[in-house]
Amino acid sequence: MLRLNVGMKSSDDGGAGTLRIGALAARFGLATHVLRHWETMGLLHPGRDAAGRRRYGADDLTRVAAILTMKEAGLSLTTIRSLSATADRTTRHELLRPAAEELRSRIAAAQASLTLIESGLNCTHEDVTQCPNYLRRIASRLGD
Repeated sequence: MLRLNVGMKSSDDGGAGTLRIGALAARFGLATHVLRHWETMGLLHPGRDAAGRRRYGADDLTRVAAILTMKEAGLSLTTIRSLSATADRTTRHELLRPAAEELRSRIAAAQASLTLIESGLNCTHEDVTQCPNYLRRIASRLGD
């Protein structure tokens, strides 16, 4: 479980309550190039110090946690960016509906795979190819 302590200051923050890119990346177990890519895509908007180096504050930490959570749900970076750009419920539904349908399809396929594997585990026949469940599935595939 990811826990955020957005009020925590980094020892690398110069007392400003911000993190450099390496510290933020390390905090989430990411490579720095991932954060740069997300910035290029418009998902992150870090501040800059006087030398032009990226500085990430509490809002950026929350944003990275949100991006990771949405990625874990199977959303693409493009979808995440589009979701971030809208507060409209209808648009949000239009963006999420295809992802939900794809996920339901993957869950159904995984459930079918699990059922097949469990049938093999529960079969009392020495030769699994003689198992009635196996034979039914093969016949179904052949169109009998």
